[in-house]
Amino acid sequence: MKVNNKQYRTVWMEGQSIFMIEQNLLPFEFRIFEAKNYAEACMAIKTMIVRGAGAIGATAGYALAQAALEAKSENYHVYIKKAKQDIENTRPTARNLFTATERVYKAALISPQEAVKEAQCIADEDAETSRTIGKYGNELIKSGYGIETHCNAGWLAFVDHGTALSPIYQAHKAGKDIFVYVDETRPRNQGAKLTAWELKNENIPHTIIPDNAGAHLMAQGKINIIITGADRIAANGDTANKIGTLEKAIAANYFGIPFYIAAPRATFDMNCPTGKEIIIEERSQDEVLYQIGMNQNNKAEKVLVSAPGSSAINPAFDVTPAELIAGIITEKGIIKPTSEEIKKIF
Repeated sequence: MKVNNKQYRTVWMEGQSIFMIEQNLLPFEFRIFEAKNYAEACMAIKTMIVRGAGAIGATAGYALAQAALEAKSENYHVYIKKAKQDIENTRPTARNLFTATERVYKAALISPQEAVKEAQCIADEDAETSRTIGKYGNELIKSGYGIETHCNAGWLAFVDHGTALSPIYQAHKAGKDIFVYVDETRPRNQGAKLTAWELKNENIPHTIIPDNAGAHLMAQGKINIIITGADRIAANGDTANKIGTLEKAIAANYFGIPFYIAAPRATFDMNCPTGKEIIIEERSQDEVLYQIGMNQNNKAEKVLVSAPGSSAINPAFDVTPAELIAGIITEKGIIKPTSEEIKKIF
């Protein structure tokens, strides 16, 4: 996508360095972060400099390729095995991360050069599958639709195009009259900060809504369809996504509004029978207790927004049961969230 009239991917590799958009600074500042080694790439994933299932996966692949390039010949296999474990320990829920490390590790056993090639292949595939998901998802969107999103599953969350936002981009380019209701997505506000920033850059009509306003707007008939991304999809169609997604699915089911998941095959975990087996990441309570905003001097500032002395819990994801999902938009087409349909695309 373009930023300031220049084409960018969310993450890319040049030489032995990984470059990525510093998402913690958006929308107030656009800056590129350079990870010079795999340890710095791990830090970037863990601290959410880079975030989103596909972007995490691509970064993980590049990071393991970095490790292969860094490793000395005498302890090569030990080094890349440890690097794989370190990378996989950064964030436990997003399946794309593990898909990438498994693929690049096999390539790294051949040579560091093969590892780099495989990592680049993963990134290129991510961009192309996201574009294809947009093509299929666009078929669900009619002119005049109000579309609700949750979190950010746009191009910032993938190498390019995105998943949940990709159909919206293609619908807009096709000239359809659409309006997007952007969930703020507490506690990190990825919707208010990232999705809104993306949509504004593309001149797509939208407004930011409080997380707890979705059902109200559904009751008013303003929402025609909900599309979200996914971080891991179990073999039966149960889907883990950003915390708050389950509430949207329940409300959509009550009001008879179709609720769709958009995700590539790399997000499916065929070794995970149901959503009950998905590990839910618990993040720092500070993300709930504090907020980062821009002060009067146009500088980002962290402030306490909760009662002093109170604690908080911060699960990063929840699991939406397959029965609440109308369909999953993949690069192979739109499928029902059933074991039988999921097996077909593999």
